[in-house]
Amino acid sequence: MLLQKIDVILNAFPYILQGAGITLVIVGGAMVLGLCMGVPFALAQVYGPFWLRKLVALYVWFFRGVPILILMFLFYFGIFEIFGLNLSALASTALVLGMTSAAYQSQIFRGSIQSLPHGQLRAAEALGMSRTQAIRSIVLPQALRVSIPAWSNEYSIILKDSALAYVVGAMDMFTRTHFVASRTYEHLTLFMFVGLLYLVITVIGVQLLARLEKKLRIPGYTA
Repeated sequence: MLLQKIDVILNAFPYILQGAGITLVIVGGAMVLGLCMGVPFALAQVYGPFWLRKLVALYVWFFRGVPILILMFLFYFGIFEIFGLNLSALASTALVLGMTSAAYQSQIFRGSIQSLPHGQLRAAEALGMSRTQAIRSIVLPQALRVSIPAWSNEYSIILKDSALAYVVGAMDMFTRTHFVASRTYEHLTLFMFVGLLYLVITVIGVQLLARLEKKLRIPGYTA
């Protein structure tokens, strides 16, 4: 019996491993999109005018309040089609996860920006730097470094949420595992195996980000 289960895993491993590559593409795309949107959103909430702060707050409220599963269906079967966007299941999943992550990452970066001493910005302006120059050259480099621990947590969350790609048919490793389990009826064995794969990928990613945090740590700084 045990040998049979091992044989099922070995036969399915190459197929599931291909799905792991797709999972990493989804996670990477979502993280980058969340970063590119989250930083401007954070700056808008800290330094922007009242109307812009409220607009970003509305975005954050919506994407943090609606379950990701509903967002997946809403965008893939509705909003993307309304705007004539013929996106693949993989691209749609990465976009939805990225837009959701942007809401969370914006709060990570906002907290990091606000944790910095306010006197730095005033000192930079006193030296003749414009507010934009001070934010770009002094505030952001520090805030991004301070954000790495929370950003690594966001990585693990997105990785686990990427399994929802199954609902729109993206061929990630969870979807492939489900297909194999449906044919072999070894659901428990295969889902335990893919759960272990998710755990390994999570640990590797978090460890890499921990090394990045250590390398970029600001000497003597505590939030």
